[in-house]
Amino acid sequence: MENGKKQGFRGNKDANGTQKRSFGGNSERKLGEKKPFGGKGRQGEEPKPSFGGAKHRFDGKKPAFGGKNYGKPGVKPGFGGNGVEDRPRKARPEQQEGLPARRIALEVIRAVTEKDSYISLALDEKLRNCGLPVIDRRLASRLAYDTIENKMYLDHALDQIMAKPDCDIKLRNVLRLGACQILMEDRIPESAACNTSVVLCKELGMEGLAGVCNGILRNLIRQKDELKWPDPETEMVKALSIKYSVPQWLVERLQADWGEDAQALMSCRSHDSYITVRPNLTRLDDEAFEAFLNEKVWEHEKGKVAHSWRIRNMAEIAHDAGFVGGKFSIQSESSMMAAMAVEPKRGMQILDCCAAPGGKSCLMAELMGGTGRVQAWELHEHRTNLITAQAKRLGLENVRPMTRDAVKPRPDLASTMDAVLLDAPCSGLGVMADKPDVKYRASEESVQELTALQEKLLDTVAPYVKKGGTLVYSTCSVLKDENVRQAEKFLARHPEFELVKLPESIPEKFRQHEGIGLQLLPHRDGVEGFYICRMRRKRL
Repeated sequence: MENGKKQGFRGNKDANGTQKRSFGGNSERKLGEKKPFGGKGRQGEEPKPSFGGAKHRFDGKKPAFGGKNYGKPGVKPGFGGNGVEDRPRKARPEQQEGLPARRIALEVIRAVTEKDSYISLALDEKLRNCGLPVIDRRLASRLAYDTIENKMYLDHALDQIMAKPDCDIKLRNVLRLGACQILMEDRIPESAACNTSVVLCKELGMEGLAGVCNGILRNLIRQKDELKWPDPETEMVKALSIKYSVPQWLVERLQADWGEDAQALMSCRSHDSYITVRPNLTRLDDEAFEAFLNEKVWEHEKGKVAHSWRIRNMAEIAHDAGFVGGKFSIQSESSMMAAMAVEPKRGMQILDCCAAPGGKSCLMAELMGGTGRVQAWELHEHRTNLITAQAKRLGLENVRPMTRDAVKPRPDLASTMDAVLLDAPCSGLGVMADKPDVKYRASEESVQELTALQEKLLDTVAPYVKKGGTLVYSTCSVLKDENVRQAEKFLARHPEFELVKLPESIPEKFRQHEGIGLQLLPHRDGVEGFYICRMRRKRL
């Protein structure tokens, strides 16, 4: 199961303000997905999977936001005036409702900002066997993701309140979590946000700073309508950077690449909570899989791509007997389309160059009816093991996982492959809507390194394609340097290859946007940001 190259997924809330789904064990994210490049080797080491609700931005108004109201019915939370006590009665820490959820959220936030962990993995780990009820698990997930997603926005607000913004990172993270609840969460009482933050501060061994934490958050509550924000007219890049918590260099790059669509890309969130599943095509056809889904309590509907279904209201899907038994996989529609672009046929020899965790390799193997062979390469052995486990779960004997460095040429493979799929290491910026830490990991320097690596990979694997064979290049990025410009440069260097249209197995609603390859845009297409380019080695 995979979500493309480098991706969890997080959904929106239902009418009661709770998350509608979880993927993978007890987490709210997708499982086994590829990762954006993280500077830890050529293919990254995961964080491959929306932060619902409108934000309190420049208008000084607090937005509506889902969630459980933890205050007393009919009492407006706050400090000072309106009959509300300035110092509300405090419950003992173990009795404070929502404290365990906030504790987990803080642990995840700290893992991401202090230990450079991937948020999807950190949340999976913290929620696994945590013993919290579903509503608290969803609260923890929402607060962790919303705090990380809006980190720059929250820091800008806090810096105006704090006398010394350069504080201990542990205190900063407690304040970020508290500020997220005050500025972003309409149904969480401000008193609860403040009081639980003070408790968390003490739990981290910062008893001496608990009063500082309390004072800063109380002042934020009082002064939130007076906060100052950059003027969009005179400081447009800075204003957009803070508003959407996107680094300024990336704001400029998206504007240069996408013009009027840049702001839509930065503001895009997953407004519907679902994950995408597909049947194991060697065991179930679409009709049989529909019957299988009808036996579940999950809400389901057909996806936008053949063999895909969108599932809601599931729980612990990785423990489902059907999943464990290999009846279906979790894979995004964008990732499925990258595999479909190869147009696998029975008996073909296919190379998937950067294959982990194996979703595309397995789908291609299934589309070949278990015939032929898919060599699934991965740079790191532990990642190769993910492919092996997935192929074993699905019962696919025509997948051959191998630990290989795709950058190193293999002259013995020249002209041996009917098709080569290079789902290249990339910035992962096509999945910002689902993975908020992606935008902070990428940098101008890392993108430069990645484009050089992508170019080298293309030049290395292209000779493996037979005459008349297919080469598919894909990424989960929206940056043109990684995508269309990369394809253009490859075709200029390799006149033996020509651009060909994507197959009809990819719906026309997507193919209508095809030019030099297909750029999928989340805000326009309702799927993850992905680039797919299909080329053919000429027969001459």
